[in-house]
Amino acid sequence: MSRFVRNKRRSCKFSSDFAQPIDYKDVNLLKQYISENAKLQPARVTGTVSYYQRQITNAVKRARFLALLPYTDKHE
Repeated sequence: MSRFVRNKRRSCKFSSDFAQPIDYKDVNLLKQYISENAKLQPARVTGTVSYYQRQITNAVKRARFLALLPYTDKHE
């Protein structure tokens, strides 16, 4: 058996026909793409296509600017 185990490639959630649009006001959707430390998860982890990854990034930045999402995990 090989040392390297290949994981199944994750499919993009937004590439399907019935995908919901990415909106900065949809905080529950955006929280799925943010880690515990309030960092954006990369596309290789989430499996999103680069087109939608850029839309997620812009939506998170807008939501942070409007204080819908935190910039960091700790506010002291």
